[in-house]
Amino acid sequence: MTESDRRQQEIVDEFSFLDDWMLRFQQVIEHGEAMDPLPDGAKTDDRLVRGCQSRVWLDTDLEGGAFRARADSESQIVRGLASLLVRVYDGLDLEDARAVEVWFPREIGLAEHLSPNRANGLDAMRRALEAAARTA
Repeated sequence: MTESDRRQQEIVDEFSFLDDWMLRFQQVIEHGEAMDPLPDGAKTDDRLVRGCQSRVWLDTDLEGGAFRARADSESQIVRGLASLLVRVYDGLDLEDARAVEVWFPREIGLAEHLSPNRANGLDAMRRALEAAARTA
């Protein structure tokens, strides 16, 4: 099992105990609240994720061979979704980050319960992280 798969399985395990979707959305929001916010100086137009209804900033870097990812959003749910993606990617070896296959949203049922706009935003954030890892 890869490190990213292990991280995704942890997310699936956390959500598997929550049967009600209101509780799952609350869990997503709590993940977002626990994520450190980006400093205002990092919330620049070049870091905006295109394709999201809410403004989402994604800041990535390469630090000592590790892919670093941070994100922020004005929307609580979108910030929570971003935090879950950051949790999968942040700190991975660059080659591992380039090989990530994101599967946890399907496993926890996000595809069926997100509005189409939020689902598109989640996919846009995933694609932005993939692109950032490829070009790092």
